Amino acid sequence: MSTNGARDARESGDGAQAVPLAKGAPPVPRQPPEAEGPPLVRWLHAPRPSARPGVWRHGHVPKPPEDPDRLGDRELHGTALLAALTGWLVWSFYGNGYLGFVDWPMDWTGVNSWRKDTAWITVIYLYQLLFACFLVYAFGRAGNGPALWRRWRPTVLRLLCGRPDIAPLGRRTILRATAALVAAWAVWELCFSGVWDFWLEPLYALVPDAWWEDGDTTQYTVSYNLYYVLWAVLVLAVFAALGDWRAVRRRYPLALRRGSAAATPAERAELARLSDFTELRAAGAEAAAERLADEVRIGAMSDLDYARIAHAWSAVRARPTELPAFSDAARVHGAAAFVHPSGERDLPVRAARHDLLTRQVRIGLALDEDRNPYHYRGEDVALDPAVLGTSLLAVGPPGSGKTGRVVRPVTEALCLHALTGQAAVVAVGTASAALGPDHAFDIVVRVGDPAGTHRLDLYGGATDTDEAASLVAEALVGGSRVDPREAAAVLVQLIGPYQAAYGQLPGVPELRAMLDGAPALLATLRDDLALAGAQDQQRELDARARQAQRPDDLGPHLADRLALLDRAGFSLGDRDRTTRPFSLGSLVHPLRVRIDLPATGHAEAGRIITRLLLAQFTAAVTTRPDRTLFACLVLDDATAAITPGTVRGLTQLRPANAGAVLTLRTLDDVAPELRTGLLGAVGCRMAFSGITTWDAEHFARAWGTEWREDQDVTRTPDRAGGIVRRSVRGVRKLFTGRDTTTESVTVRRVERERWSASELAHRVPPRHAVLSLTSVAGEPSPPVLVRLG
Repeated sequence: MSTNGARDARESGDGAQAVPLAKGAPPVPRQPPEAEGPPLVRWLHAPRPSARPGVWRHGHVPKPPEDPDRLGDRELHGTALLAALTGWLVWSFYGNGYLGFVDWPMDWTGVNSWRKDTAWITVIYLYQLLFACFLVYAFGRAGNGPALWRRWRPTVLRLLCGRPDIAPLGRRTILRATAALVAAWAVWELCFSGVWDFWLEPLYALVPDAWWEDGDTTQYTVSYNLYYVLWAVLVLAVFAALGDWRAVRRRYPLALRRGSAAATPAERAELARLSDFTELRAAGAEAAAERLADEVRIGAMSDLDYARIAHAWSAVRARPTELPAFSDAARVHGAAAFVHPSGERDLPVRAARHDLLTRQVRIGLALDEDRNPYHYRGEDVALDPAVLGTSLLAVGPPGSGKTGRVVRPVTEALCLHALTGQAAVVAVGTASAALGPDHAFDIVVRVGDPAGTHRLDLYGGATDTDEAASLVAEALVGGSRVDPREAAAVLVQLIGPYQAAYGQLPGVPELRAMLDGAPALLATLRDDLALAGAQDQQRELDARARQAQRPDDLGPHLADRLALLDRAGFSLGDRDRTTRPFSLGSLVHPLRVRIDLPATGHAEAGRIITRLLLAQFTAAVTTRPDRTLFACLVLDDATAAITPGTVRGLTQLRPANAGAVLTLRTLDDVAPELRTGLLGAVGCRMAFSGITTWDAEHFARAWGTEWREDQDVTRTPDRAGGIVRRSVRGVRKLFTGRDTTTESVTVRRVERERWSASELAHRVPPRHAVLSLTSVAGEPSPPVLVRLG
């Protein structure tokens, strides 16, 4: 399928006609999904239930509703142990004759007056078994047995069945199966303990008498043991049928049959759709589906290949006319179909854990503690385009883990998504940031490197002179006292005439020279404008000449700022056209771009370039005609890049299917009047360990408050009791020096900050961060303490 066809399919939207499927149910796969199959099959069959924003969905087990009266682990296990010991002690007393009143019902009914025959022993045994069941039930309830089972149920099911998310059985099914199990145990004991002997009558009738004369004969031993086995199997079969043990076996398969088949037809159909391409078969592309299924089974297809083909198929479903081209490409190329224009089918190395079906990358683990919300405790935390589309701001001091534990995994994930045709990424940082190897990117721009193959376009691909001037002005004077609009007015007086005369926008050296008022260049430009017949642009040059005479003219200041870029090598290769220009207007294609900022000696030039890229990115992605690709700009260091214009631009990224990842050492790098606006413009906020208290105050206000239970403890001296208690308290005070007090606890609901500034600044451990997320659909998550890595 061609790239244009895929783009047309994506542009068709929801209103396009779907691929007509064949009538009837989809064909059943030739063989059921196997638990121990190729790695890709196991990856496809892993459960991925829906979850809250930021929860790692691969293998996720949804938690039951929160129990407000949930017991702690120590109290729960301690109570269960105490109940078990007490129940064992009561049974021991009964067995040793200390609880004679338990046998009173046997005396009242006259059972104990019977002769000690088989019926009497049977009734006594069943009565004792009933009493034992009563003890198990009573002390199980007293020891919180149901709560203990619910606490350990996922772990037990994971060990036995390999699936901790199996739905529990009904109450009637459990009671029926348990009653049958107890009855089978009773019959077993009565038969094999010598109380019942009627079951041996058939054996006596079938075995010759000569075999019984000597119990050591081989015939006697074989026949007797064989009959025992047959009788035991008969007992188990009868009570298994009465207790419907097959229902239990279907719900909780043995460990040897882990994950053998889905529990429901819907799950089996979903697994077949994933690994056997039933949708493609139903659409009529049988040969293509067979080729892809074979590559899955033999292990020739990777997870990235699968995600890329699935994305291409989603485009075909929106535009059915592309089905023949899709089928031919899949049948001929198999797992290598619809490959990225670079020809790469994977990254050179993966340092993070990714799930390309959900497009998530794991960044850490939410701690299982009271400060975290219930549904996030103990869960893996991940990022995906659904939350990055609201932009992410990470604040933390150097060495806190912003680059290694957030920026690099996110960049790597976006590069993988670009290889599947679903994203475009631009990662910006210094060469020491090591955002990824060169082979992981399609374009690497090294500002100031003479050996570089690409250079940055000063205007970001803009062709309108007013837009180009606004972008350059935002980069040069953004964040300073100079109004970018005034700077743009100065720049457009030179950019417009230059384009009218030569048909292109000026480079950094030419623009710098014109701002400096170079007479020869301006005279030549004026003559060329006359030849081109652009009298209106000559008036712009006249206005620029008049303003240059003013003492507060911005021209020299802008020229000095451009000189910083020129000295940093921003225009290397521009004059002799040895390098190709790159503009952020190219983000309509699934590109992977890395931009290395100049070396340490050009820090201010790096800040100008960062502002330029952020301004160009927001302008480019918001004007894209095709927004199906998720576009993301990753700034490893956004110091001095936040301006009023870029804050306004961040609010426009979400509807444009784009986002930005910004990291700051401190919010002091942002103007005071912009800090609140910046935190409000991004949907994802991340505070790392080691931030200052005044930075933490901004996050605390952004995360708001919640209702909590507050306990007030009041201690008063103990004056109660008689002379003995007062004497004991006096002796204790003599030795300890402290009065004996009584405590009264008052519990009330109060509104507290989710995370106070003091907690954020002093109680976040190293290599941890507090993270809050918001999805593009508007679903928020509360702040969560995450252990990164």
